[in-house]
Amino acid sequence: MKRAAIAIAVLGMCIGSVGQDKAAQNPPAGQSAPAGQGAGASQSAATAPQGKRPPQAKTQPEFEAYKAAIALTDPAAVEKAADDFAAKYPDSELRVMLYKAAMGRYQQVNNADKMLEMAQKALTFDPDDPQALLGAAQVLAERTHDTDLDKDQKLAEAKKDAERALVTIDTDLPTTGYPPDQLAMFKARSRSDAYAILGTLAFNAKNWSEAESQLRKSVEADPQEPDSVSIFRLAVSLDMQNKIPEAMKYADQAVDLTKDRPDSGVGKAARDEKDRLVKLSGGTAPGQAAVPPKN
Repeated sequence: MKRAAIAIAVLGMCIGSVGQDKAAQNPPAGQSAPAGQGAGASQSAATAPQGKRPPQAKTQPEFEAYKAAIALTDPAAVEKAADDFAAKYPDSELRVMLYKAAMGRYQQVNNADKMLEMAQKALTFDPDDPQALLGAAQVLAERTHDTDLDKDQKLAEAKKDAERALVTIDTDLPTTGYPPDQLAMFKARSRSDAYAILGTLAFNAKNWSEAESQLRKSVEADPQEPDSVSIFRLAVSLDMQNKIPEAMKYADQAVDLTKDRPDSGVGKAARDEKDRLVKLSGGTAPGQAAVPPKN
């Protein structure tokens, strides 16, 4: 589940450009479209896919402030810009976009605590935003420990957020103004991440059959971009149910996906799991499964 930051960045750029077009071209509410455009616009609306309209700036200064903030690359600078923007434009539709940008920047530098904080801020403005839901769910699923006093609450929140994202991926993403292939790719990756989160929750709870089911859905949702951690966890889930031949298939895939980083957490775990399966296939008594890596 390391693809979300890239997907957020790509979609965010498109929303920015759409916002600019809308701010410059859309008539205010209640104002008619220019003469001769009404029929074409109605026909286009009738055939366009349904979904949320892209967020819009109400004024040009608001949009210029948004563009300046979204262009920043330092996570702390984006967060401060988002806070300043939200204070100056307290009713702006673009606030959620800036906090999601900050979430993505913090994810890129592996700051899980701040990533979660930014996701939760974004959700205060739009509780159904699928990107923010997945950002929060991912951190809660991967970084909650058995020693956390609020462990059950965190894991329940992760499950709820991931399941909600599976709904809002189709209902709450803007569908107009985006290349169809890019939108389809983003939705596929988002669904894959949502199922991977649900699979992780089941995996960590040692609910192997549920983990297998959810991780299979994750792999099937985005077969063009397999995630090595999900593939590894699927192999272990199958192993723990004594489905050795199929477990070997996914262990081999996990090894192949990490061939450029064999000593990484998931790379080493995948190789350990494959070694274990080779021994099992040769008649060695089962032992403990490889320790799953943390993102």
